[in-house]
Amino acid sequence: MPNPFIEENGPQEPRLLRAPLEIFANLRLLQQNHDPLVITFEGRSQRFQSFVVQVDRERNLLALDELIPNDGERYLQAGESFHVEGFHEGVRIAWDCEQKLYIGELEGARAYWATQPEEMLYHQRRGAFRAVLKLTQPVQVSLDGDKLRTSIVGQMLDISATGCKLRFTGDVTDRLNPGEVYERLTAELPFGAVTTSAELRHQRHDARLDVTFCGLRFFRLNGLEQRAVERFVYQLQREARRLD
Repeated sequence: MPNPFIEENGPQEPRLLRAPLEIFANLRLLQQNHDPLVITFEGRSQRFQSFVVQVDRERNLLALDELIPNDGERYLQAGESFHVEGFHEGVRIAWDCEQKLYIGELEGARAYWATQPEEMLYHQRRGAFRAVLKLTQPVQVSLDGDKLRTSIVGQMLDISATGCKLRFTGDVTDRLNPGEVYERLTAELPFGAVTTSAELRHQRHDARLDVTFCGLRFFRLNGLEQRAVERFVYQLQREARRLD
């Protein structure tokens, strides 16, 4: 019996995109969904995190957010080439940058400007169905645990069988640490509250909106929690397909 929480299409062969419009569209997708990027420099094992914060089609430019940890900036200043990799709903999007970036600012925050890549790897892989929640159907969440003095209350943006994306008002990045497991993530689902542990995978504060976006992976769901999450995802999946 097929799993309803896995996309029916199997993994596809990687495609090398060269059309500027296709490359722009995928960069824009990464920007709009605040998908984290993993950056690695040639010959170095350390990994850095960043985000696409601006895409300028007319000027053929893109801007990356400040690297985390920020000591990677010295490699950019030295003009070292690097590899960029991001994921969006099971799609791997990757490219190489062999040019020296311009280090500047965007809306008062540190940013790295580069020309858009001439080639981009696009790889659709089998993955968990991720359901986006409508603004008219908000799901309130609270994140709590031994490493937090007080719980943080926010809103769920999307959910899959393996994790979710949350939004919190204000800058909460100083209270959270990627890689940490928080014991109590409570989501007020339509049929009742569900509480489980979750690992913070990435976070980003948007200064313009003054909100923090966080991606979390459910951690060691028990059978009851797994069924509740899958029930909600399946409900959203059916609604999305009915409206298509």
